[in-house]
Amino acid sequence: MTTDWQAWHRDYADPASPLSRRLALVRREIGRWLDARPGEALTVVSACAGQGHDLIGALTGRDDAARVRATLLEYDHRNVAAARAAAAGLPDVTVRCADAGKLSSYVDAVPADLVLMVGVFGNISDSDVRRTVHALPQLCAPGATVLWTRSRAAPDRTPTLRRWLREAGLRERAFHAPPDVLFSVGVHRLTGSPRPLDPDGELFRFLR
Repeated sequence: MTTDWQAWHRDYADPASPLSRRLALVRREIGRWLDARPGEALTVVSACAGQGHDLIGALTGRDDAARVRATLLEYDHRNVAAARAAAAGLPDVTVRCADAGKLSSYVDAVPADLVLMVGVFGNISDSDVRRTVHALPQLCAPGATVLWTRSRAAPDRTPTLRRWLREAGLRERAFHAPPDVLFSVGVHRLTGSPRPLDPDGELFRFLR
């Protein structure tokens, strides 16, 4: 990989940037998910979590944040340090320095009620996207929600991605595709059956 994934986060400093606008949508959907399940103890796993802006930002300031047990998986040690600092006030949020492309990294973190695949599908091959989507039931608790993002830059792969999600037993609840930007945010719910985690399996490898 050649991308500096710590520097990549700098666009969050500009509230008008596409990255910040995407973050706002993701946080809004996390908030809606929490509001729809009041009083429940919930488990969250976030793949390639970066500095945790989405989940940590959505939980910070909520009176019910303590009912959420979350595991953030991130490979860049600098982003891990930043995420741990941001989560200091959330004792049930754990940040692991781990490769989210390997199913072994999810041991003891799943099954999850919310699976975040934010910033993943646009950085891996199409074949890895398909493999990851069809493996999602291994990460999910019954009725889990999967929240994902993907660019719609040509060739737009989101129609195919949404079909793969249906094939994997996930029903679409929302799909946000603002017309003036290229990002999209999808929300799907598992209607099929969860599957046991295969810790020897691989989901994806980053391309950049």
